[in-house]
Amino acid sequence: MIHWCGTGLSAVPGLRRLIEAGHDVTVWNRTEEKARDAVGDLTDNIRVFDPTMLKEVVEAGDVVVSMLPATWHVPLAEMAVEQGAHFVSSSYIAPEMRDLDSAAKAAGVSLVNEVGLDPGIDHLMAHDLMRAYRESDAFDPENVLSFHSYCGGLPKHANAFRYKFSWAPVGVLKALRSPSRSIRQFSELEVSRPWDALGRYDAPLDPPETFEVYPNRDSLPFMAEYGFEPGWKVKDFVRGTLRLNGWAEAWKDVFATVETADDAALEELAAELLAENAYEEGEPDRVVLCVSLEAAKDGVPVWHKTWVMDAWGDARGNAMGRLVSVPVSLAIEAVLAREIPAGVSAAPSDPKLVGRFLDEVQVLAQRLMRVDQV
Repeated sequence: MIHWCGTGLSAVPGLRRLIEAGHDVTVWNRTEEKARDAVGDLTDNIRVFDPTMLKEVVEAGDVVVSMLPATWHVPLAEMAVEQGAHFVSSSYIAPEMRDLDSAAKAAGVSLVNEVGLDPGIDHLMAHDLMRAYRESDAFDPENVLSFHSYCGGLPKHANAFRYKFSWAPVGVLKALRSPSRSIRQFSELEVSRPWDALGRYDAPLDPPETFEVYPNRDSLPFMAEYGFEPGWKVKDFVRGTLRLNGWAEAWKDVFATVETADDAALEELAAELLAENAYEEGEPDRVVLCVSLEAAKDGVPVWHKTWVMDAWGDARGNAMGRLVSVPVSLAIEAVLAREIPAGVSAAPSDPKLVGRFLDEVQVLAQRLMRVDQV
């Protein structure tokens, strides 16, 4: 049994995929009516989300899926471990989630996180690039490496604000308060706010396109996650966010408010911005993701490949929703097939799973390719 909790904007396509594939799914949502609007044409197995009731029905071998706000992930994962059940979410692995690794291994259950879009598909691309580089004739531990991973949800048709909200506006604003750590020009770069490290990225799209980018969160732990070895020479390593050109200028007043606003003021600002910059019914969103690895010797590139994804909303619905939730559904199926080991993990690095997941993503995006830039 799959217990899918949450039917927000970024949850529905993956949920529908699982139900349509014949999986035994119970849908839990804080508002039953909203869940019925989302999947009521496919199933009647819909319940109002109640953690106590959920625990009563979860059995060993089940999968608990959290597409709820991040504060729910750890409590639901703890409950899953107690019941001998697995857990899947698209969100970053919090320290408290990481602390459940030993208990999950002892219980023989998988707690899989970071299997959405970003984090998620970007991890798959990074693992694929690292595998391809290691297997290439250009591989040399003495090479100088540069890694860049940029992802952004954008309006397909640009507006004056250079952005439209495809997820909770408060979350977008709070993310602007997050400090980041990355490597630039062989040195650690720490910034307290994104606009302090704004840069330019030339995406190898067709035709090429330029975006504003900034580092996101702490990139450095992902060096080990992707297989970078301690002795390697790393010029750049950054995981960041991608925005339309003109975004920083359009948002300068927002930045000023975010810097000092309390939670109430932030909620008020979020409501105003959503009212002015929400997607219209049927309006297409867009997602661009570029993950690049370059190796150089004596200042000359010897290996450089970039995964490039460009997707937008169409008759299937919004791009963000399917790119976040369908990978989650793929991870659930992999867990049920015992293809992911026990313990806490992120998106898989196993080449077989990476290839299979990326093949599925190929169907979700209008453009997906690995570009050779040498």
